[in-house]
Amino acid sequence: MDDRTRVRRQPHRGIYDRAELLTLIDGLPVASVGYCAQGRPYVYPTLAWREGDHLYWHGSAASHSLRHIAEGVELCVNLFAVDGLVLARSGMNSSVNYRSVTLFGRAEAIVDADSKRRALERFIENLVPGRWADLRPITVAELKATTVVRMAIDEASGKVRNGPAHDDEADYALDIWAGVVPLALEVGAPVADPRLRPGVAEPQYLADLEFGEHA
Repeated sequence: MDDRTRVRRQPHRGIYDRAELLTLIDGLPVASVGYCAQGRPYVYPTLAWREGDHLYWHGSAASHSLRHIAEGVELCVNLFAVDGLVLARSGMNSSVNYRSVTLFGRAEAIVDADSKRRALERFIENLVPGRWADLRPITVAELKATTVVRMAIDEASGKVRNGPAHDDEADYALDIWAGVVPLALEVGAPVADPRLRPGVAEPQYLADLEFGEHA
């Protein structure tokens, strides 16, 4: 923990233990990547995944953002999920339950074609285990058109809120409903592509996906 990663607001919610941080990251696939270029701030959303001690993400080789990131500009990356609406007896004490990780550092581009291919395989397999082996193999041109970057998970902290509302003591006597409305990302039933060839069966790995909350 350093000055940038120290949680100041509600510090008891801060997470600094490395094992806990890695577990949090593995359950937060959506990232917002922030950086400055030519004196202007930029932030964009992406899907990220962890392998070992690095956070990875990818995009088009023509991406303005990824070109700057691959050059080593300083980054702030946040991963975040809302798990519930916390409805208190007052607006001031209402909140949300959430999980969040913030990382600082610089990223590097994965240049070696085999390493890039393995990273993209890990990305697909994290989303849908078993899918990579079913896909048409990625081409050399597609690899060249894709940039994969990784960032060491060195400077990071998490912040988590869970549990009920914390009302002012006097407000507990009010006849106002209070509680938590859970929110979750869910896996729904697969919808076949309209141009799917007749007779192509739904693969078993889709049936194996857990329906309900999806980390």
